Amino acid sequence: MKNLFLSAAIVLGSLTSFASTSAISNTVVKSIYIGDEYTEIKIAELPSAISESLKKAQPDAVIIKAYKNEKSEYKLDITAGGKTESLFANADGSWIKK
Repeated sequence: MKNLFLSAAIVLGSLTSFASTSAISNTVVKSIYIGDEYTEIKIAELPSAISESLKKAQPDAVIIKAYKNEKSEYKLDITAGGKTESLFANADGSWIKK
């Protein structure tokens, strides 16, 4: 009986005898996105090709804001079906994936 208690004590003691510590690192990850700078324009200044392309793609879409960059690419903030999203297009009305 003494051997049983002694064996149990040794087994339990060996399981908890090595406590390890892990180093805590405070690493800061910084993401920088260098994108095209868009400047806000009036909706009336949009090329008609973009407006027509939007009407064909999403007839119920409403343009909230419009932006233009140096490359004559346009960013449109729209609402359609209760959702708000941003679309990108060239001056000729073709859509750009970004």
